Amino acid sequence: MYSLLITFFLVALVFSFLCSLWEAVLLSITPSYARVMIRKGGTTGRRLQQFKENVDRPLAAILSLNTAAHTIGAVGVGAQASIIWAESNPLITSVAMPFSMTLGILIFSEIIPKTIGANHWQKLAPFTVSSLVVVIALLYPLVWMSQFITQWLKRDKSQPVFSHSEFLALAEIGVEEGHVGPHHPKIISNLLNLDKTVARDIMTPRPVVMAASEAMTVEAFYESNKNLPFSRIIMTSEQDQDAVVGYFLKDTLLEFLVHGRGHEPLKTICHDIISVHERFKLSDLINNFIDKREHIALVVDEFGNMAGIVTLEDCIEKLMDTEILDETDLNTNMRELARKRWLKRRGGPGITSFEDLEKD
Repeated sequence: MYSLLITFFLVALVFSFLCSLWEAVLLSITPSYARVMIRKGGTTGRRLQQFKENVDRPLAAILSLNTAAHTIGAVGVGAQASIIWAESNPLITSVAMPFSMTLGILIFSEIIPKTIGANHWQKLAPFTVSSLVVVIALLYPLVWMSQFITQWLKRDKSQPVFSHSEFLALAEIGVEEGHVGPHHPKIISNLLNLDKTVARDIMTPRPVVMAASEAMTVEAFYESNKNLPFSRIIMTSEQDQDAVVGYFLKDTLLEFLVHGRGHEPLKTICHDIISVHERFKLSDLINNFIDKREHIALVVDEFGNMAGIVTLEDCIEKLMDTEILDETDLNTNMRELARKRWLKRRGGPGITSFEDLEKD
């Protein structure tokens, strides 16, 4: 009788210990570790792929086995304790054994295994995955029933596993632990918000865009702009200065001068320019630059008029959250420069702002 009591007690503890260990390991496996193992292939990788596609199945197997172990252990220990001490010492049956059972399960099948699993999950992952495959096969009817109930009660599956805030929280934890640079969380935030940023947010506004008429000669433009800080210059139509016909490269301009072709008009070195709407998403804009091997685009408003220009450098600056400057850059913020010029012109005759009207 004593042997049966001890057997029931150990069965409950051992199986409960394993269930808690497997659960801690399974829930500690990071998406990045799972992705690496899946790419490596092998048995562990294939099984992790299956668990990743249906994580409810291994969790249902753990729950079923753990519940069965607790139930059988408690009933078996209680029955044997009643046979042994029911008449001679009922206090043991009613108080001592339940207390011992609860304490044993708390320490040896909850605290210890879950601590071990959380701290050593990488070493225990292959063992856990292999063991759960066997448990799922043995308890398939119970697993199927648990999955059915879980799927019925489960919330919307289309919701993402990680939200933007969770990604940023992970990045901030990485900074604190020294695994990630201090500027990386901001870069990650900008990456996650690519679809929320549009061309208008990062463009160089029209008032500060440098442009030249296509009829102007190469030499005349150079003489007027010897200290040109830009590598690409917008070109306008000879008949309409508001109509953009393309752009030209500073390097090509200098090449023409070196070869004695300074008398030729700028339209000789004109390149076609792509145009995008001012509400064009930054993610699509970057893809367009890469696909078409371009570095500059014309930004137009809803009426097709020029609103400004945007470059690949502007996109990178937005992602990196910093201005890319060289020794020739005099202004770090072209949008601020455009606003200052507008405020200066506003003082001219006939120009009144909404703020001025409100004051009146």
